[in-house]
Amino acid sequence: MIGSALLALGLVLGTASQLRLPGVPLGVGEACLVLWLGLASLHLLAGSGVRNPRALLWIGTFWVCFIFIQSVGAFLALLRPEIVDPELVAHDIFAYLLVAAVSCMVAATLRPEGTLRQTLWFLIGFWIIAVAIQLALGWGYISISSVDPWYWDRFRGWSENPNQLAIYCAVLTPLSLHMVLSAQGFGRLVAALSCAATFFVGRLTKSDTFLISMSLSIPLFAALRLRSWLTSPEHRLSLRFAAAALLVIAITPLSLSLVPYGVATADDVEGLAAGMMKDHGGEATKATANLRLSLWQDAWQAGLESGSIGLGPGPHLEKPSGITDKGVALPVEAHSTLLDVFTQGGLLGVLAVVSLFAATLALLLRARLDALAVLIVALAIFSISHFILRHPTVWFAVALGLVLGSDRRPSLHARIGS
Repeated sequence: MIGSALLALGLVLGTASQLRLPGVPLGVGEACLVLWLGLASLHLLAGSGVRNPRALLWIGTFWVCFIFIQSVGAFLALLRPEIVDPELVAHDIFAYLLVAAVSCMVAATLRPEGTLRQTLWFLIGFWIIAVAIQLALGWGYISISSVDPWYWDRFRGWSENPNQLAIYCAVLTPLSLHMVLSAQGFGRLVAALSCAATFFVGRLTKSDTFLISMSLSIPLFAALRLRSWLTSPEHRLSLRFAAAALLVIAITPLSLSLVPYGVATADDVEGLAAGMMKDHGGEATKATANLRLSLWQDAWQAGLESGSIGLGPGPHLEKPSGITDKGVALPVEAHSTLLDVFTQGGLLGVLAVVSLFAATLALLLRARLDALAVLIVALAIFSISHFILRHPTVWFAVALGLVLGSDRRPSLHARIGS
């Protein structure tokens, strides 16, 4: 129980970037994760055995390949006059080693129906408390001298920036939904509260990517639940066939009948969507889009110039003119997972990341774990405009998907009491 609580606390406090002490390389969340890694290693060395060998094989193989690819790119960077900041490179190396160790240890030491599920409940409980504290900070009920919960009109809580908090909300929303589907009684109410509160905080961040990911995740989740219901052995074949036939017959004329209405209200829909984004889809959204397009082009060019091998850990792009720090050309990232991986690990790095996420999604779809499948899709959407591979919560979600998706025991599909 102590290990589960320590892991969950480390994941939750990983968002607390503003709570870090000046000059200290580790935050509270990272310190908790390091302590959990030590505790988990002792249990593993004590002869407890690997709990999920298939999941560990998947994620261990990925990290061995990914680290080797990054090492080749780093060697190439030493031979080329590229912009390299040693501190940022060291930061990436430490971050990769931490998330690699966490994800591998989750797969190796946590039992699906025991410590893993216990960790999920601790995670939801700690997250609800963290959300309450951050909202109290944002609304002025409490104050912490080192924390500014707002970035202009965007909520960031105790995170460094709103997008960082939005990524965690994109993970915790479907994760809480998964617990709603698999729990009973009071546990289901707690998970539902976590799901609603997390979605609310995600909207307060005014992250366009969070809005898009949730807008696409909701119909996807509905479709997956319909698929699970139609293929469930609890319902008679005739009923499933009738429902499927009715859906197929009705969907075409229904779609055609909505075309004139959709054309007539296109402007209203566009205005509604823009109004839900930061700056109502105005200058802030346009400026962000233009800046990212410029960075994406530079990242593509940098990856090609490296021979599609990459340049190792760290950012490798020059800041666009006008946003340099006191005239110093510091390296920046493309803010796109695949493009940043392309600059670091080349084409092989991109293939490794895509293969891992695709395999995790396939396992979850086969296991009928709909909410977790939606979680992987939400992460894929976030990866388009954010670099997500350094977040421990992201890798906990991937390891969770591999563990539950590769576990074929039928009891996982039944409802488990809280």
